Amino acid sequence: MTKGLAFVLAMLLLTAPGAAQPAAPSDFTAIVQQKSPAVVGVGARQSVQASRGGSEVFPDSGPFADLFRGPGRAQQQVRQALGSGFIISREGHIVTNNHVIDNASEIQVIFADKSTATARLIGHDPSSDIAVLKIDPRPDMPVLSWGDSENMQPGAWTIAIGSPFGLGGTVTVGVLSARSRNIQSGPYDDYLQTDASINRGNSGGPLFNAAGQVIGVNTAIISPGGGNIGIGFAVPARIARNVTDQLIRTGRVERGYLGVSIQRITPEIAQALDMPADASGALAASVQPGSPAARAGIQPGDVITSFAGQTVKSPGDLSRAVADQKPGTSSSVTVRREGDSRTFDVTLSQRPGAPEGGDMTGATAPQGTRLGVALAPISEEERRRLGLEGSGGVLVTQVQPNSPASEKGLKSGDVILRAGKSDVQQPSDVADAWASAAKQKKALLLRVKREDQYMFVAVAPS
Repeated sequence: MTKGLAFVLAMLLLTAPGAAQPAAPSDFTAIVQQKSPAVVGVGARQSVQASRGGSEVFPDSGPFADLFRGPGRAQQQVRQALGSGFIISREGHIVTNNHVIDNASEIQVIFADKSTATARLIGHDPSSDIAVLKIDPRPDMPVLSWGDSENMQPGAWTIAIGSPFGLGGTVTVGVLSARSRNIQSGPYDDYLQTDASINRGNSGGPLFNAAGQVIGVNTAIISPGGGNIGIGFAVPARIARNVTDQLIRTGRVERGYLGVSIQRITPEIAQALDMPADASGALAASVQPGSPAARAGIQPGDVITSFAGQTVKSPGDLSRAVADQKPGTSSSVTVRREGDSRTFDVTLSQRPGAPEGGDMTGATAPQGTRLGVALAPISEEERRRLGLEGSGGVLVTQVQPNSPASEKGLKSGDVILRAGKSDVQQPSDVADAWASAAKQKKALLLRVKREDQYMFVAVAPS
């Protein structure tokens, strides 16, 4: 956000369910009684780095920042993050926000009856701020269902249930204030806005409709002083459900990549392009060489007006439409070029350098253990810099604390060349090898290149 804004976007911690919107009930006691047991508190122990000047560096500064100040030199500190979440499967899957559990070494789930359980991280997606946890199933465990966020209209009832300030089981009611809000938190912003009170600790909790279905995941607020002023935001169920399903199924989120840098069409740009002053679309400011857009024939200066049959009115429309498609998908792109309309067929790819998984490879051992690394393909430029020959190997971009990979010394920047008996060509090769080793309850042998040294590392499911 630009400097001088009079408000601060505060990332929160929340809980609750949502979907279609019937006539308003006389009150919401039945929904609260039925749905609250499936809403949980989420506690995460996070390691944070104190700066040399003594102030703590972490995502959400606020009224408790003084509790995390160091003695004047860089050192690791541990803090307890509190948020919310909700159960979505009988197998024990729980949805929360990524920022609630980011860099957590230990995650605890607190139920409505104050009992607790240790949770495992199944996968997380920083771009949508969604994470999925898993606990051991409990008898008669309550489960929430997703609703249709696309049919929600401003003015419809919304209900938030969560654990603000760690209080647990707190219910607030309001209306849907707006849809498709862009709060400049990332390229795929498409938030629901609500005036149901959301405070610190509500993050990750459900936002319900009047039918008791989850229509969103409470994520952020705008607040001058850190408290609620009636402007809260939730990731819509349309996005959250898709991300959640992918994380549960594969441990990672795949998004299509077009390869264009885009910008909004201002009246001045429209005039220069001989377009109406109110022209819409996304202007291709640049096209990445070798990208799907370049291969299809899209050029800088093209105005993209349609993608995969969807009208593109703004850069955000295009970003979300492309992200909704998986790599390898073929789609049509319509552009306006020098007064003419042209249509191209494009085959999307995976974003270069984008991690294939949130916190690991997507493979899970029988006990739910993940390898604990985020992996990415290696571009030709990066391959030359690393002194790699051939086309094999994947780059370790992140290592989860206290994971099997971390315990065996794997580091960000390592290159995995071989997993088990097979050379590695793509991140999924490591995932498959880890899954196979996990089923056999044996260690996986990795051949790793670190700077100018080669080594073997044996990693076993814990």
